[in-house]
Amino acid sequence: MAAPGGMFVLESRPTAQLIADQLRELIVQGAFSPGQQVNESALASQLSTSRGPLREALQRLCQEGILVSKRNRGVFVLELSTEDVKEIYAVRETLELAAANTLLDSAPEQVTDTCRELKGIIRDMAKQVAASDWQAIARLDMQFHTAFVSGTENSRLIRIYETLAAESRMCILSLEVAYPRIDALVQEHQMILDLLKAGDRSGLQKAIKRHMQKAVEDLTSAPETAGITA
Repeated sequence: MAAPGGMFVLESRPTAQLIADQLRELIVQGAFSPGQQVNESALASQLSTSRGPLREALQRLCQEGILVSKRNRGVFVLELSTEDVKEIYAVRETLELAAANTLLDSAPEQVTDTCRELKGIIRDMAKQVAASDWQAIARLDMQFHTAFVSGTENSRLIRIYETLAAESRMCILSLEVAYPRIDALVQEHQMILDLLKAGDRSGLQKAIKRHMQKAVEDLTSAPETAGITA
């Protein structure tokens, strides 16, 4: 259930993790503007929670990098710079290349299961592209890549990758006005799936690199309209 102002109502006993999950989703959906200060008192009231769990949740999101704590000033939503975008996608590229190698070295049924999940995500993505639902597209984009990495069943690789997911969605959502290749989204993800299914290691690695590099180009080509600082 949503509270006034688009905030969530916590339907069970509030915990720091639950609050962090709700706030993370609100931030990546744009409910808070980049650079906006998080009003702890107002937020605690809106979420009907005490300050202790909320502070712990804010600390978790600061550790993830989507909130920034400024000494004697408070907590603020991350403002992504061009360098931030380049760093995020450089690390994602490294992790996804590692995931590709791990997947292709795994049992065939593991690859099959991963491909099946990726196929379903692409099908949903195509529907949302047709509907121009950018929030859903951004969510499904990261769901695809997270599922790709999760297919490795490497818990540490998955955990590292998940810390980038929220920042990446913030990057993707900033493209809503300027993104020039919306129709290519499904094609690019389908190519990654096809190459994984075919076991084409070299082709898969090249496709991942192109996908990440093109994303950086798109995100940094029109910083003023995309909402990314120089």
